[in-house]
Amino acid sequence: MKATLIYEICQQMNGHLTAAQAKQLERTLQRVFRQFNIPDYSEQISDQDQHANARLLNLFLAAKKIEGCSENTIKYYSATLLNMINFIQKKICEIETDDIRFYLARYQEIHQSSKVTVDNIRRIMSSFFSWLEDEDYIMKSPVRRIHKVKTTQLVKETLTDENLECLRDRCGHPRDLAMIDLLISTGVRVGELVNLNRSDINFTERECIVLGKGDKERRVYFDAKTKVHLQQYLATRRDENPALFVSLHTPWQRLSVSGVERFLTRLGTASRVRHVHPHKFRRTMATMAIEKGMPIEQLQKLLGHTQINTTLHYALVNETNVKLSHRKYIC
Repeated sequence: MKATLIYEICQQMNGHLTAAQAKQLERTLQRVFRQFNIPDYSEQISDQDQHANARLLNLFLAAKKIEGCSENTIKYYSATLLNMINFIQKKICEIETDDIRFYLARYQEIHQSSKVTVDNIRRIMSSFFSWLEDEDYIMKSPVRRIHKVKTTQLVKETLTDENLECLRDRCGHPRDLAMIDLLISTGVRVGELVNLNRSDINFTERECIVLGKGDKERRVYFDAKTKVHLQQYLATRRDENPALFVSLHTPWQRLSVSGVERFLTRLGTASRVRHVHPHKFRRTMATMAIEKGMPIEQLQKLLGHTQINTTLHYALVNETNVKLSHRKYIC
């Protein structure tokens, strides 16, 4: 409680004092407040309340699991909400809007987090408290009055044709070339890539079935070049592992997400291509599809997006396309 009061006072005086004066005010308040017995949040919550909090959190996570959220999503929700609960140290049903505002402000200050990260935390808390409201555990969600954090929309980089050729030239094994081509041809997520099995590949139709977010299957397609490189890679395999992509040495284990990320980082460094990571291939594929006129609804299905707004982000990537359209239709 002391820290909350000091923070609120300093915030109210922000803009009226210089940086040095603000720091002096904070030190003075800390010194004065030591003389008074103001209980902290941590002194107000009992073991019984902690058990009640844990029960509500576990019920929410169970509901999310039933809805089809992945294990990674469940873990992220759990860690995010536990941090909030442990910081505020109140009964969940008694948490107020100001408690959450103060938590988000302190979190951003302590971790130097971006606005995107803070808004992700806000969205998770909004989902949690809205569920509590729907289930009649609380009257009204305290997150309702906390609006979406405005973020800067940055133009994200994509891989150029030259970048892709540089990466291909540096591939030292047929597996690496097949992986690069499959990523750029299908736009699959890295998690979907590493979960692919040899049996999932249909070379006749040049397609494969991937298991996406929320355990939803979808069909993706690859080009003739990718087909040839995949077949060349599989011809080198002497193991019985059903995985499509495995390590190059015994015991030929299925590649992990971190393994693919490390490989691409090393490949990018060797090729002198900046910021090479799996999602950049997905973004590049989507951008190329939009530039060549693919309808946004079809791209949404291809990428496995639940909301079309997610797909629309890719339509904002490349300013060159806008420039060419301006010259075509206006100039």
